[in-house]
Amino acid sequence: MKKGFFHDFLVTVLILIISFFTSLCLHFILNIEAIIPSLFVLSVFLISLFTQGYLFGIISALICVLAVNFAFTFPYFTFDFTIRENLLSALIMIIITVLTSTLTTKIKFQKKVKIQAEKEKMRANLLRAISHDLRTPLTAIYGASSTVIDNYTSLSDESKLDMLSGIKEDSQWLIRMVENLLSVTKIDGTDVQLIKSSVVLEELADSVIAKFKKLYPNQNVIISMPENFVTICADAILIEQVLINLLVNAVQHAVGMTELKLNIYVKDQKAVFEVIDNGCGMSKEKMKNIFTDYGASGNNPADGTKQNMGIGLCVCASIIKAHGGEILALKNTKGNGMIFRFTLDLEEADDE
Repeated sequence: MKKGFFHDFLVTVLILIISFFTSLCLHFILNIEAIIPSLFVLSVFLISLFTQGYLFGIISALICVLAVNFAFTFPYFTFDFTIRENLLSALIMIIITVLTSTLTTKIKFQKKVKIQAEKEKMRANLLRAISHDLRTPLTAIYGASSTVIDNYTSLSDESKLDMLSGIKEDSQWLIRMVENLLSVTKIDGTDVQLIKSSVVLEELADSVIAKFKKLYPNQNVIISMPENFVTICADAILIEQVLINLLVNAVQHAVGMTELKLNIYVKDQKAVFEVIDNGCGMSKEKMKNIFTDYGASGNNPADGTKQNMGIGLCVCASIIKAHGGEILALKNTKGNGMIFRFTLDLEEADDE
């Protein structure tokens, strides 16, 4: 509330100062008087347009009338409230202020309603995606556990181990899904403060690969890193989650993949991160809304496995956006597959 008031106050003061000194130049240097009242009317309109409510618009209208009376009406630099034109000008400016403020208030309210409607639509898409995505692993966990319990003595040790391994895998997937959903809630919140710190790219990559290897110990990742010491200012935990999500998505959805790469390099004072696979790729239709619709636009995996890709990539986009970066999905021009690329600003050098 205080921040908005201070912003409106600065906007009002700035516009009034510019209008007043411009009018002084027109009147006393260029000897142009006719457009000065119109200039102050314009300033009142702009103030009403760029500030909240009616307060600053009405105050600026009164100030403009006093300014015209004081500096641009003979005798100059004295107040003369007997002039009827000034009273009429004040009335016209106040009417302009009220009409403009009313119009802008309605427009801003309509924008809020539209944004709220979009959020509700996204929330509905997210709930549909969740209900669909959670049903498959939960059904598999329930079926496997019921089979082991009901047929414990008749099942071989190998069958039991196979079913328990499936339960473990589905449980891990559910845990990652919950982590993604918590990240969506965190990043979409209006009062969230990212916990930024100095992050060394090499240490970040080592941590990501270590955690990824726990999930997929048999999946090799080819890593390319800058030779020099490079740091970024970011929330390390969230950026790790982005990279892990991208690597996991490649494993789960890049059918036929034989090579998975993690490239990190510096370009134009930005750290560039790329996860590259040579799998089945993705159609242009799926790529259009891949970071925004929580998997509601047909982002189904080609192999029919679990569908956490839409939610995972939405989390990635939210995190990168919160850091002021950009994320893209591109076709791999050097062969089949995809390139998921995002950029973050490098940490500013310490003067000391």
